[in-house]
Amino acid sequence: MDAFVFMALAATLGTWFLTALGAATVVFFRSPEPRGLNLMLGFASGVMIAASFWSLLQPAIERAQAMPGLPAWLVATVGFLFGAAFMWGSDKAVSFARRRANSAQGRPSQRFNRIVMLILSITLHNIPEGLAVGVAFGALQKGCSAEALMGAVSVAVGIGLQNFPEGAAVSVPLRREGFSRRRSFLYGQASGMVEPAAGVVGAVLVTHVQAVLPYALAFAAGAMILVAVHELIPECQKNQKDQPYFATMGIVLGFAAMMLLDVMLG
Repeated sequence: MDAFVFMALAATLGTWFLTALGAATVVFFRSPEPRGLNLMLGFASGVMIAASFWSLLQPAIERAQAMPGLPAWLVATVGFLFGAAFMWGSDKAVSFARRRANSAQGRPSQRFNRIVMLILSITLHNIPEGLAVGVAFGALQKGCSAEALMGAVSVAVGIGLQNFPEGAAVSVPLRREGFSRRRSFLYGQASGMVEPAAGVVGAVLVTHVQAVLPYALAFAAGAMILVAVHELIPECQKNQKDQPYFATMGIVLGFAAMMLLDVMLG
């Protein structure tokens, strides 16, 4: 294996590990206490909304501006809309298949749909992040200076730190849906397992993947926004009669935390 591809693999294994650490926060919820889970669900929503811009749309626009061809605003808009449309279509397809499978028993499919959409959106988000790390390390083949190496390491560290709350953004809602702590953790960390594979692909195909990366980043942003707005935010606002702003403050805190990480780490 090429040294730079190996470095990309090692870096993305680290980012996946931080996703797993974030998913492990679900073990603190020994029972699904409604107020605490509403707060964490709101926090997860805020994380996803902030990540959709600072981790995905902004880098997509910057990369598109540096490339010849279509204007950056069109690249970002097309990718974003396709991502949202993909999640909408996935929801409809999953709902239809689930209704067909459970028609005899008459079981509802809404819970299953929410779980699939949540895991799929975070997984889609992690693919371009893995590609970004792979591209950063693969580009070192053209000149491995100390500054370039530190730049690639900074990309991996920044994405890894962002992955910590993203792991919780999967595991906590799954716990809310009635999953055990163990299953919630396993599904939460699994959403980050695509990053090492994407990192290797990005390092190997660094000369080609850069043209695709802006679309992939915007695509993931559209998917995340649809899930956060359509599924997570309405869910966290349930049973809020006594403290209507409790979950809302979770959204604000999640957005602020993710914005801080993204802006501070570049």
